[in-house]
Amino acid sequence: MAQQKSKRYRAAAEKVGPNALPLAEAIGLLKTLPATKFDQTVTLSFRLGVDPRQSDQMVRGTTPLPHGSGKSVRVLVFAQGQAAEAAREAGAEFVGFEDLVKKCQDGFQDFDVAIATPGAMAEVRKLGKVLGPRGLMPNPKTGTVTEDTAKAVKEVKAGRVEFKLDKNGNIAVPVGKFSFSETALVENAGSVIEAVSKSRPSSAKGTFILNVTLAATMLPGIKVDASAFIKI
Repeated sequence: MAQQKSKRYRAAAEKVGPNALPLAEAIGLLKTLPATKFDQTVTLSFRLGVDPRQSDQMVRGTTPLPHGSGKSVRVLVFAQGQAAEAAREAGAEFVGFEDLVKKCQDGFQDFDVAIATPGAMAEVRKLGKVLGPRGLMPNPKTGTVTEDTAKAVKEVKAGRVEFKLDKNGNIAVPVGKFSFSETALVENAGSVIEAVSKSRPSSAKGTFILNVTLAATMLPGIKVDASAFIKI
């Protein structure tokens, strides 16, 4: 049996039309919808014209959010020596090497982002089955395998977000909180749209971004006309 939508959700849905709106208008409409007692996360969802079964059509990347994500990010860094000390000074919550690898093998996952130096990856790769399913495995393509651990930690803490194509050809990226100003949400969302657009695989044919939807945690989605941000 379909779950009954809340009164708040139904009231919001009545204000959302079927047509795609320019990004600023979509965010303006979102801000008029009923708020909740908690600060909802605002997310952009993309339907892409690629085949997720093809390895050469994988879409993945990162982008900084000009106004941050509004989320407190817990960072774990696999490193030794100077790189470990730099990570600590940059604000990483958990820093270590073999001790942290064992801790993760034992089930520890109380963090949001994992970073590793290239030299640590020989051991960290053993955690593929542990960290991979949660999207926590360090990866050079997302800037989380690097010698400059301090820079990576600071970027993540400042609001850099990752995006990755799922098995259905979709991407969902948080762009801020409902409490953010309209300007902040427009600038954050615009950066994400541009980044996803630029990540188009060379093997992709036809239209790349099929549709974009803006939504907050407890609210219906609003269709977005993202053409102004898409780089040809």
